[in-house]
Amino acid sequence: MNRSSLITFSLFQKYLRRFYGFQEVDPAGRRKRSLSSKLKDMQSFFGLNQTGNLDSYTLAVMQTPRCGVPDVHDYVHSQGNRWTKNVLTYRYTSDLPASTVDSLIASALDMWAKVSPLRFIRSFSQQADIMVEFGSNEHGDSFPFDGPKGTLAHAFDPGEGIGGDVHFDEDELWTAGFNLYLVAAHEFGHALGLRHSQNPESLMYPTYRARKTHNLLSSEDIMNINVIYGIYPFKPWYAGSYFPMAVKEKCSPGLSFDSVTTLGEAIFFFKGGYLWIKHNNKNDVKEGPIYNFMPKISSKIDAAYWLPQRSAAYLISGTDTDSSARGRDKNISSFGFPAWVQQVDAAAHIHRTVHTLFFTQHLYWKYNEHRKAMEDSYPRNISDDFPGINKPISAAVYKHGFLHLFLGAEVCKYDIKRKKVVGVNKANSWLGC
Repeated sequence: MNRSSLITFSLFQKYLRRFYGFQEVDPAGRRKRSLSSKLKDMQSFFGLNQTGNLDSYTLAVMQTPRCGVPDVHDYVHSQGNRWTKNVLTYRYTSDLPASTVDSLIASALDMWAKVSPLRFIRSFSQQADIMVEFGSNEHGDSFPFDGPKGTLAHAFDPGEGIGGDVHFDEDELWTAGFNLYLVAAHEFGHALGLRHSQNPESLMYPTYRARKTHNLLSSEDIMNINVIYGIYPFKPWYAGSYFPMAVKEKCSPGLSFDSVTTLGEAIFFFKGGYLWIKHNNKNDVKEGPIYNFMPKISSKIDAAYWLPQRSAAYLISGTDTDSSARGRDKNISSFGFPAWVQQVDAAAHIHRTVHTLFFTQHLYWKYNEHRKAMEDSYPRNISDDFPGINKPISAAVYKHGFLHLFLGAEVCKYDIKRKKVVGVNKANSWLGC
């Protein structure tokens, strides 16, 4: 192996160790997943062909300047944290001109404040919730920078001590080369509890991209920050006739949902132009017009499901599917539906079998997410394979090992293995009613 190949292979190993948790052996000396397997994880994250080989496209991504936070959730430190207050202090130390840094840091934080209940106050004391620092190489946190380009900055999840802090590589040409405002806005997303996105249109995409500095946040970014902290105040004209579902009606005995899906650590309930978000194991429910969370969504959601292995949400409206995985729309025919299918009534992803079930009228399909194709012998009759389900399915979600089928104002807890309904409740009982 020549010198150039050795340098490339060293970069390859270092990248997978840093961002995908690659280890040849674990602390007990047992062999871990192969380098090729980890490379496939990386290729999957960036939407590349999952060859397990270091091709030119994969190497180009590895050589792109990026954020220093890992991409795989299992290796993100102190996962799932959030600030327990809405007013946060910040301070920074930098050798850059104060006039340059002041406005850029404040503007990057203000961008998040505009779409969430959070507010940020600059501190001039030695302590603050979010400490912003510029350093080079080893700078005191066990995650050294690597000189110009490469890793530009990194941040830590909310918490005590180093939690919430943001570090920038002082060896970069800030503003003259890399846009400090853009990178700071991304890193503050991490400091507030957000993870990396697979959607290239998202500000939380891990690699650096030159982009317009106005309207930086995608619908996904706005939705995710509000999943954590609740919706930001919305203008009163949103609550007019366009959104007929009033807040007080959530406990109406006849309430049904158009679609239900898990999304990360939360459950989303869609009805017309309205949305409720319930956090797992918590009683608080955030709610408001869908537009507050997803500004680009202007129609009701017929079906929705979440792919945890891709950190991707799929929202289906009529024949259109909006995917946060790639940030672009596609027609439901791309799943393999025949032309006569013009609407999906419900969808649920069974992560244990990597299948997604699609329900429409009296039929259902089984879609293989790995092969990206419908399974043979489908569609099948719902009544044949789901004994006890004798009403149209309006929404579905797979959770805690059971398939939950929403039939109008009722929800049936269905045991797939036993092919049996094991419980029936009101649909809005999931909202605490």
